[in-house]
Amino acid sequence: MSKITADDVRKVAQLARLSLPDDQIETFTGQLEKILTYVAHLEQVDTENVPPTTRAVEVVNVTREDEVTATPVREDLLDLAPQREGDFFRVPKILAD
Repeated sequence: MSKITADDVRKVAQLARLSLPDDQIETFTGQLEKILTYVAHLEQVDTENVPPTTRAVEVVNVTREDEVTATPVREDLLDLAPQREGDFFRVPKILAD
């Protein structure tokens, strides 16, 4: 694997629209070199018979069927409204005719 240079780090920073101070270029050069070394190590792993996945643990959406049920507090809730009109809350008009 090729060695990452300070110029490579400056180029990546420019492409990412990042402003890196010169004193951090050396730090990022070493970090990028380690990352690419790790990626090269991962490329050696045999994944020929491994199916592609999107996550390590399968996520299942647990849902239930919707069903209408009567609530025993309906009348109590409607009675809490400042104004009530039958089975509805009465609210002030907000749109002009």
